[in-house]
Amino acid sequence: MTDQQERARYDFYKELITEHGEIFYAGKLLQRAASRFAHSIALISQEKQITYKELYFRACRFSERVKQQGIKPHDRVLLLFENSIEFYVAYFGVWQTGAVVAPLNIFLKEKELEHIVADAKPAMIAVVSHKVELFGATQIPMMTEADMDFVTPVPDQLPEFSIPVAQPHEMTVLLYTSGTTGFPKGVMLSSTNIMTNILQGLSRLPLDLGQRVFAILPLFHSFAQFAFVWGSILTGCSVILVPKIDRRSILEGLRHKPTIFLGVPALYGLLCLLKTADLSSVLYCICGGDTLPEKIRMAFELVYQRKLCNGYGLTETSPVISAHLEDNLCLANNVGRPLIGISCSIRASNGDEVPQGEIGVLWVKGDNVMLGYYNEPEKTREIIHDGFLNTGDFAMINKRGEIIICGREKDVIAHKGIKIYPPEIENVIMLHPAVIHVGVIGKPDEETGEVPIAYVQVRGKSTNLEKELRALCNEHLASYKVPRAFIVVDAMPLTATGKVDKKVLRLQIK
Repeated sequence: MTDQQERARYDFYKELITEHGEIFYAGKLLQRAASRFAHSIALISQEKQITYKELYFRACRFSERVKQQGIKPHDRVLLLFENSIEFYVAYFGVWQTGAVVAPLNIFLKEKELEHIVADAKPAMIAVVSHKVELFGATQIPMMTEADMDFVTPVPDQLPEFSIPVAQPHEMTVLLYTSGTTGFPKGVMLSSTNIMTNILQGLSRLPLDLGQRVFAILPLFHSFAQFAFVWGSILTGCSVILVPKIDRRSILEGLRHKPTIFLGVPALYGLLCLLKTADLSSVLYCICGGDTLPEKIRMAFELVYQRKLCNGYGLTETSPVISAHLEDNLCLANNVGRPLIGISCSIRASNGDEVPQGEIGVLWVKGDNVMLGYYNEPEKTREIIHDGFLNTGDFAMINKRGEIIICGREKDVIAHKGIKIYPPEIENVIMLHPAVIHVGVIGKPDEETGEVPIAYVQVRGKSTNLEKELRALCNEHLASYKVPRAFIVVDAMPLTATGKVDKKVLRLQIK
């Protein structure tokens, strides 16, 4: 796509995100879609299909139930649902009351959810019934899929539903991501952030009316919400909901003939193993959420004879920063030009910009950059300066203006597109009375990107140490965060300041 074509798409879609010349409240997305695409298929879940008209009607019925619980604009409401029609009914049902919606990682355990509940102080929790027990004996009101109305026939004429007016720069979505301190941080996004990034993304990504998008990424993920909840609903796409990432679910979902396939590197690695997945209807295969290994890119293009397009973004940028859809050969770490309205700066550790072609830390600026971290003003000031956000990634910009990602600034472990922060795991392992030092690092894995490995130094000897540490982690952590191996060392390598030297640990696993 040329710059001129991209600008034309930008101008076209700008009309869709504005109301009376201003960006409209994101909670109106479904209402506006229902008025434009009433009889088009909105969601496909296995053998069930639901139109935009019906989805809006079900969401409005849930909105009324939510309001009956006393929920008001600006209240926080937590959501915990798998990829399902119920997720959308809950998401928009809450949004349409003017409340702040906070979809949570479906894999989190009780201890992890406790911190989020304490931080967000939600007025209500909407949760799938088999996950209710994770919230313990909380006094916070809860609603489940049993509170949703899928029985009442959809009337010919939809009843009027008044959606509160919210200011474009007010928080409307709260997305919790793991922090380097081991505790999740809440990323505050406004309607301006969300709608701006939809506009930026649609200028380059082909989420147009009539497309069928393959929604296999978990919907709590910011990339999934951008593509499957915000962008698709705005443009009237049909979303094919896939409940989980496994061979059977993928093949069943492909029977519905998607035209846009979005995934993380590990998913494309799985497709390479399947070898014969029917992607004949797919126009674009787009990868994001994690660094794309060159081996997976090459294998996919060899097996399926099609380009694997690459993109880049952060939850803090709502989330897309750049995308490379051009049909030409390039390395997997080339994530394309920044989207319209996003400025980039490559800086040295002292904050000075480096010359073009040199590597530094990538900073980005635009109306898609988050409001900040919830209840964390100090951490917000650490990462945002003069409107520029520190991505924490090393990068360079080539002569064509494309971003080349060169590595992580921090010790983040990327597993199936989800970030894992070692301190969170280390804090749990240190609960074991025999552990003196612990260091968790990422080990490269062809199928998932990286897996966590724990090095531990203990006092005394224990024949059941690994079993005890694994049980401890299983109790406090989501399964994907539990180390794949616990390696006992006689002496942990330490820096001059007494910190675990992870550079030395990484050399031991290569």
